[in-house]
Amino acid sequence: MLELFLGAETLSSTIRLSVPLILACLAGLWSERSGIVDIGLEGKMLIAAFAAASTAAFYNNALLALFVAILVSVGFALVHGYAAINQRGNQVVSGVAINMLAAGLAVVLGNEWFKEGGRTPALSSEARFMPIDLPGLSELYNVPVLGVVARIISGHSLLTYLTIALVPLTAWALARTRFGLRLRAVGENPHAVDTAGISVARLRYQAVLIAGVLCGIAGTYISTSLSASFVRDMTAGRGFMALAALIFANWRAWPALWACLLFGYLQAMGTRLQGVKFAGVEIPVQFINMLPYVMTVVLLAGFIGKSIPPKASGIPYTKDR
Repeated sequence: MLELFLGAETLSSTIRLSVPLILACLAGLWSERSGIVDIGLEGKMLIAAFAAASTAAFYNNALLALFVAILVSVGFALVHGYAAINQRGNQVVSGVAINMLAAGLAVVLGNEWFKEGGRTPALSSEARFMPIDLPGLSELYNVPVLGVVARIISGHSLLTYLTIALVPLTAWALARTRFGLRLRAVGENPHAVDTAGISVARLRYQAVLIAGVLCGIAGTYISTSLSASFVRDMTAGRGFMALAALIFANWRAWPALWACLLFGYLQAMGTRLQGVKFAGVEIPVQFINMLPYVMTVVLLAGFIGKSIPPKASGIPYTKDR
C-alpha cells in the first residue's frame, strides 16, 4: 500500500503531471504581480499545445515546435495585454474570450489541416521532448533508498528540468532584482511607480510577455512530452487549477510549487488507483478523476478570502493628468 501512495512510480508521475501546472502558475504569478489578472492561462496553453503539435507533425522538430508555440502564446498574451492595458478593458472578460477563441480555433484549424476531427497525427520520438536518463543515476536504481530517489529524479524530459529551475529563478527575480521589485510595485501602487518616472504600461506588457512564454512552454510540454499529439481540450482545466494554486500560495513562487505538486499528486493517484480495490470494493474511476477538480473548489472556497492579492490587481491604470 505504501508503494502505491508513495512509490517511485507515483512520485515520478506526480512531477510529470505537475509541470504544466507549475508553468501556468508561474505565468499567472508574473502577470498578476504586475496587476493584470490572467484568466486566459488555459487558452494560451491550449493554443500553444496545438501550435507545438502541428509544427512537430509538419516539420518533425521538437525545438521548432517549442519556438512556434511560444510565439503563438505570446501573440495571444499581447491581445490580452492590449485589451487590459491600452484599452483598459475588463481583464476577466478578456481572459475568458481568449479561452473561447483558443478552444475553437485549435479545433477548426486542426480539422482543416489534418482531417482528424481536430486531432493532430501521432508524433515520432524526434518530434517530441523525450525522457532523459541523467548521467550516473541509472547505476543507483537497484540501491535501497537511493534507487528510489534516483528513479524519481531521472527519466524526465528537458522541459521538466527547465520548469523546476524556473521556480527559484522566478522567486529570486521577483524578490531580489530591480525589475522584479518594480513589477511588484506596479501591482501594488502603479501611481507611485508612474510618479517615479517608470512606465507602468511597459512593465505590465513585460509581465504579460513572460506569462505568454511560460504558457507556450506549458502547452508544448502537454502535447509533445506528456502526450504524443494534440486532442481537443487536452489542457483539461489545468489553467484554472493553476489559478487556484496561485491563490492558495498567496502569489508566491515556492508555495505555488508545492500547491501544484499537490494537484499533480492527485492526478497521479487518479491514474494509479484505477482498478484498485479496497476491502474488496473498487473505487469508481469517475470519483478518482474528479479529485483534482474537487481540490480546486476546496482551495478556492477555503482560501479566496484569506489570500491577499496585489492591491492593483485587475484595476486598469489611468495616468494622472
